Amino acid sequence: MSAPASLRPDLQMIADWVTPRSRVLDLGCGEGDLLTWLQAHKQVSAYGVDFDVNNVVRCVAANVNAIQGDLEAGLAEFEDQRFDHVVLSQTIQAMHNTEQILLEMLRVGREAIVTFPNFGYWENRWQILKGRMPVSDDMPYQWYNTPNIHWCMLGDFDALCAKNGLRVVERVVMTGGRRVHFLPNLRGSLAFYRVTRG
Repeated sequence: MSAPASLRPDLQMIADWVTPRSRVLDLGCGEGDLLTWLQAHKQVSAYGVDFDVNNVVRCVAANVNAIQGDLEAGLAEFEDQRFDHVVLSQTIQAMHNTEQILLEMLRVGREAIVTFPNFGYWENRWQILKGRMPVSDDMPYQWYNTPNIHWCMLGDFDALCAKNGLRVVERVVMTGGRRVHFLPNLRGSLAFYRVTRG
């Protein structure tokens, strides 16, 4: 399987932050689109972890090193500072041990790249005012079948980082594949963070 010529805008945002020829761990890597692209275009040393064994098989078929694993159990199989970038894309809100996985990411890597749906986005607020839980492109599930168990806004994630002495190197907010600069917590549907140890 060859690398995709282009990536979804959210994955491209992550790829733009990754240093060429670096070591990258993608947690919840799916079918490996990001890692396949990074191997082809930035010559990274790529490794993926996914809970779904079918995704792992697809990664291996695309020449991406991947293992089946439960992120809730931690990252004990990886030694300290093995990676330059550790990616967790649109998954942290579905994890029970949110704080622990963030700290583990920065144990095994120099930098964590975390993305999540921004619950503070105006369309989400509007749906709540109308008496319904939000459903959108970035949160496509109904209340009764969503894997998302922790909703947060930009300030919540900033506070979590501050509580743990972590430094937010960069934050970008997007809606519909475009960056949002004005009123990001209200107008941005998807948040992107680069985080390091303080």
